[in-house]
Amino acid sequence: MSRVRLSVLPCLLLLAACGAGQNDPYPSGERGGNILYSAFTERPRHLDPARSYFENEFVITTQIYEPPLQYHYLKRPYTLIPATARTVPEPEYFDAAGQRLPADAPPEAIHRSVYEIRLRPGIRYQPHPAFAVDSDGNPVYGDLDAARLAGIDTLADFSRTGTRELVADDYIYEIKRLAHPRLHSPIFGMMAARIVGLKELGEALREAAKDLPENAWLDLDRFPLEGAARIDRHTYRITLAGKYPQFRYWLAMPFFAPVPREADRFYSQPGMAEKNLSLDWYPVGTGPYLLAENDPNRRMALSRNPNFHGETYPCEGEPGDREAGLLADCGRPLPQIDRVVFSREKESIPYWNKFLQGYYDASGLASDSFDQAVRLDVDGGVLLSDEMRARGIRLLTRMRASIFYQGFNFLDPVVGGGGKNGVGQARARKLRQALSIAIDQEEFISIFLNGRGVAAMSPLPPGIFGHDEGEAGINPVVYEWRDGQPRRKSIEAAKKLLAEAGWPNGRDAKTGEPLVLNLDTTGGGVDDKPRNDWLTRQFARLDVQLVMRPSDYNRFQEKLRDGVAQIYFLGWNADYPDPENFFFLLAGGEAKVPTGGENMSNYVNAEYDRLFAEMKDMDDSPRRAEIIRRLTRVAQEDAPWIFGFHPKDYVLAHAWLHNRKPHDVANNTLKYQRIDVTERARLRREWNAPVFWPLAVIGLALVAVIVPAALAYRRRERQTVFRGQRLEKTEDR
Repeated sequence: MSRVRLSVLPCLLLLAACGAGQNDPYPSGERGGNILYSAFTERPRHLDPARSYFENEFVITTQIYEPPLQYHYLKRPYTLIPATARTVPEPEYFDAAGQRLPADAPPEAIHRSVYEIRLRPGIRYQPHPAFAVDSDGNPVYGDLDAARLAGIDTLADFSRTGTRELVADDYIYEIKRLAHPRLHSPIFGMMAARIVGLKELGEALREAAKDLPENAWLDLDRFPLEGAARIDRHTYRITLAGKYPQFRYWLAMPFFAPVPREADRFYSQPGMAEKNLSLDWYPVGTGPYLLAENDPNRRMALSRNPNFHGETYPCEGEPGDREAGLLADCGRPLPQIDRVVFSREKESIPYWNKFLQGYYDASGLASDSFDQAVRLDVDGGVLLSDEMRARGIRLLTRMRASIFYQGFNFLDPVVGGGGKNGVGQARARKLRQALSIAIDQEEFISIFLNGRGVAAMSPLPPGIFGHDEGEAGINPVVYEWRDGQPRRKSIEAAKKLLAEAGWPNGRDAKTGEPLVLNLDTTGGGVDDKPRNDWLTRQFARLDVQLVMRPSDYNRFQEKLRDGVAQIYFLGWNADYPDPENFFFLLAGGEAKVPTGGENMSNYVNAEYDRLFAEMKDMDDSPRRAEIIRRLTRVAQEDAPWIFGFHPKDYVLAHAWLHNRKPHDVANNTLKYQRIDVTERARLRREWNAPVFWPLAVIGLALVAVIVPAALAYRRRERQTVFRGQRLEKTEDR
């Protein structure tokens, strides 16, 4: 039976190896660690605070860099509080003669706004080789070249590190970096119009950089900037042209976080760029975490910054926070998690399955897993499924301060009515209004978003000052108020507008030619075809032919820059919670083709621009709210966009993840969260317990096959031996 035992041995070994830990996708050394596990789908392109502007980048950078201000984690409406600053600075206003003005001075009287920012002393940077110095105080790694970099491939390969205190000059240095011609900061144009002298600094730096080799260091300390001045070691002053109350929100973004000149100089040395040794790859900050691993194609990891100055968990929030357990950690030191691991997941199904196994602590909700996770009650409310509740999973929702829309290019002769052969402004307006009615956003939200959103009435999302709810907030061009709720106007109303525009039944009233419109998109995803088919049918309700023109992202952006798109699809996430950050998307001064601004529709309306100019620099007040209503009406009548929808985020969190509260404009929220490591380990073992019976069945089946075969084999062997013995005896005779 030795052959039988040998055949069953692999099955026994396989059974012995099948423990719950064999499913764990993480290194064994991480088990039991105070680690939060998350995922990312798109690799971040920039981690340099002067360049980074995408949400998937902010998830990393905001844990590392500390601007002077931040948002209160729990309070709503969103409230600014100090980060490295001692207090939230209040601007001082001055007229053209340099005389101080009162806080309620009219915006047109304000020539300069001055923000004085005082830092808390004693804040220190993370350990970094850029700060390593010898006994004489000279940089250890201040004179590197390709030869001295031999054998160094990552930041961890440098044997020595150092640190130093955060000072005001570090913030000034970063403001100057916004003007660096080789960094191409996405906010330079906007800030050059605000920060006194920044535009001139950009011109001076362009001249200075002409004679420098690629990647060579440009010492920004040699170039003065009037709008960013050092007062003392821990105090600096920013001077703006005119009044710009939204600037306080920018002081909570990584663009205005400190960058030490030592780090900039360190990374500019020869050979560094070729090894991805740069601020884009290895940030340097004072925040609660530092970047410990950077493999953006596979895994990125943050570790606790040993030099973090420390904060405590907030002790107050909004109503309901205490009942939700969000104040249980009041006063506890931050961060509460030692390490954060982000794994690259290119597909939603593996991401979802790992979440269900407990290997991700939270997860978004994709369409293909929606029905498994939630269900709708009789009133249309969203409830967790029985499976999710049995696992202790919580559903966290928020209405995002975002809008997705289809924009019309006003340079186009048909939808914009402009140009030499344009159809005229009045006709084009009615065409846009007809299409706005015909595209059923409620149906789109139901089919493609599983109800996770609300139809947009204007550029302004819910939760932002000036947004009106109820009948006062509907778009009267597209909706009627009936039975206590907005009702989309009928397709007949849209057809009537289309006929008045000169296209009865979708054909030119003069020539009989069909109306053909083009939608430019960044197509290519698997979900694009059903969405495009749906949209084509929506246009067909008006007998209008829609042609989809997909292109890659770069080509799509080029079409917008050149003003050759006809209709396009875009979205916008709030930089900060202020109506100016949405209405500026339609301001004439931001028109894409002439100015390179964010008004992709190239929409220009004198009344809109007048109202916007009056509203944008005002503090929140009843007067500002009234101007916003008038501004909204102009946009609704002109219909430069088909106001699409405001998305609603659904996030699922496991029971062991505490203090998770959605925040629409802050990203530095990992420091507040807490993991119950023991509970997670227990549930992971329970949910991933090995199932032995299939292997046992396989083993028994193998035994059932192998034992008879072995017995038959032994019988044949014995018979062969017996016949051989008889033959030998016969021959002996």
